[in-house]
Amino acid sequence: MNNHASSKPSTMKLKQTINPILLYFIHFIISLYTILTYIPFYFLSESRQEKSKQIKAKPVNSKPDSAYRSINSLDSLASVLYPGCDTLDKVFMYAKNKFKDKRLLGTREILNEEDEIQPNGKIFKKVILGHYNWLSYEDVFIRALDFGNGLQMLGQKPKTNIAIFCETRAEWMIAAQACFMYNFQLVTLYATLGGPAIVHGLNETEVTNIITSKELLQTKLKDIVSLVPRLRHIITVDGKPPTWSEFPKGVIVHTMAAVQALGVKANVESKVPSKPLPSDIAVIMYTSGSTGIPKGVMISHSNIIAAITGMARRIPSLGEKDVYIGYLPLAHVLELSAELVCLSHGCRIGYSSPQTLADQSSKIKKGSRGDTSVLKPTLMAAVPEIMDRIYKNVMNKVNEMSSFQRNLFILAYNYKMEQISKGCSTPLCDRFIFRNVRRLLGGNIRLLLCGGAPLSATTQRFMNICFCCPVGQGYGLTESTGAGTITEVWDYDTGRVGAPLVCCEIKLKNWEEGGYFNTDKPHPRGEILIGGQNVTMGYYKNEAKTKTDFFEDENGQRWLCTGDIGEFDPDGCLKIIDRKKDLVKLQAGEYVSLGKVEAALKNLPLIDNICAYANSFHSYVIGFVVPNQKELTELARTKGFEGTWEELCNSSEMENEVLKVLSEAAISASLEKFEIPVKIRLSPDPWTPETGLVTDAFKLKRKELKTHYQADIERMYGRK
Repeated sequence: MNNHASSKPSTMKLKQTINPILLYFIHFIISLYTILTYIPFYFLSESRQEKSKQIKAKPVNSKPDSAYRSINSLDSLASVLYPGCDTLDKVFMYAKNKFKDKRLLGTREILNEEDEIQPNGKIFKKVILGHYNWLSYEDVFIRALDFGNGLQMLGQKPKTNIAIFCETRAEWMIAAQACFMYNFQLVTLYATLGGPAIVHGLNETEVTNIITSKELLQTKLKDIVSLVPRLRHIITVDGKPPTWSEFPKGVIVHTMAAVQALGVKANVESKVPSKPLPSDIAVIMYTSGSTGIPKGVMISHSNIIAAITGMARRIPSLGEKDVYIGYLPLAHVLELSAELVCLSHGCRIGYSSPQTLADQSSKIKKGSRGDTSVLKPTLMAAVPEIMDRIYKNVMNKVNEMSSFQRNLFILAYNYKMEQISKGCSTPLCDRFIFRNVRRLLGGNIRLLLCGGAPLSATTQRFMNICFCCPVGQGYGLTESTGAGTITEVWDYDTGRVGAPLVCCEIKLKNWEEGGYFNTDKPHPRGEILIGGQNVTMGYYKNEAKTKTDFFEDENGQRWLCTGDIGEFDPDGCLKIIDRKKDLVKLQAGEYVSLGKVEAALKNLPLIDNICAYANSFHSYVIGFVVPNQKELTELARTKGFEGTWEELCNSSEMENEVLKVLSEAAISASLEKFEIPVKIRLSPDPWTPETGLVTDAFKLKRKELKTHYQADIERMYGRK
């Protein structure tokens, strides 16, 4: 049931259409070039080949249920980034003193905003952006200190909750550092959460103060403020909102600048901030709720420090020369931990958003530059959905090239894939063929870190080849502070998430129902358990769920039961092969891994997104599909179908045509017959976090999707 197995290079090669005689001649030239360049690059490539063969993690004893640890932490797990820096305020103070005048947080200035009317009548807001304006480590420290003091003057007490409901931006990080300094417990909420989820989080944590933006105040908070009776102060990070009169009595709206000014004014007479202890709560992070109502995960200072210690060790030469682009939600553990890793090592963090990331992004006016082109980052984190989108966009452009250009690209792509599998470099291909693709992300990326969900082998290899950099695939949960594993930069194998980080250990627990055992040969398999200082304190006001998912062993080590199924390779690297909640037993007794089905089909050019569905009362799998508009329209044209986008998606004939394509791809991907969807529903509307059908990390919300498509489920299973 391995749904993310490593793929051989031959199965991921692109198909070329070129005269056989010319192809033979080209292959002769390539072979000659390879021989001539072999000796100069032999010693460089040998280093990576040798490293890739090394053992990366080992079991600590010979028992089947033994925990695996990184070979760099076999004796003891790492927990502190810098000596004596056991809380986040101390880590920032250390970084501030070391990198005082260096740039830290950057924001692009908005030069112009305008509305652009689309052919279908819709209006898109487009922006023209200028240069990045930077705050130094010292600037950020002073602003955070003043803001924290201002919050204190508004009545915020140490060890009490304060919420942040805001898009990713410099002010988010400044507010977070203020809370860490003054020992306020920061409650994080996704900017895309719906009203009921926001109300639940604010009321459960009993916050009196919330930090937000003008836009979110107007679009989301305004309508629910009356449902949060304890709320007293709303602080907007970006100036005064247009109207002040619509809030319930007793709720006061401030600007962040005004609160900072209050902090400066009161600085002389105010008390020294109450310093946090390592065991104090730093963040109560509300999950994106892929399985229902969001849960608040309590994360201590020591949890975060252990996690970023482990992550930092997997990024070679991390330091002042690095530039990180921040655009994922800071309310997500992947982005928060990535930025804290960068902040603690002297890197610059330039802020962006998915709508302004690249030159082709939706809010960038045609002809002006996106954030990656201006910032030229060296480090970037992404979720698989974004990488899949980049892959499909580039491949669409390749298909639009002239025959000569397309075949040249494909030859270079396939050649480089072969060389990568041997551990060799391809400097000429990188310089002349893939340079323009690299420029899509600024041209300087040296490491892409992917997390949040499994990344397909095809997309990972594509990013390796076209962006000429390693893709570090990581595995972790909010409940483990995002830390678990990350692949080594010199490990170009696909389908794996790497060895345990130095801050934690991982063991596999038998899951009899699914048929996974830690005694399985040749690879032990089972439910993944993560242990270490990075394992969080549990769920806020949810003792029952905490007892279900967390436990302590006889040595006092805290463990998290992830619900994911993994297997260890002989070198100690982990593969995610299944998930308990994704496994469905069909009527005839076969187990279907829904994640496996989706992974096999989601990279088709015709598919923008897919959700497989099955239940135990039926004998076959069905699916909900968001088709690619361009590809589906072209398929309809070739089959002689006409109609609007909605009419095509609602057409049973088009469902059958798409199903044929899916079935062929499923057979090529070696899916079993019972795993292949028998019926599908085409969705004309994309699934976004705003629709509530996917999380902010673009993971499927299966419960919400089931509810949304209930009528279609009944139709496809023959109840209507």
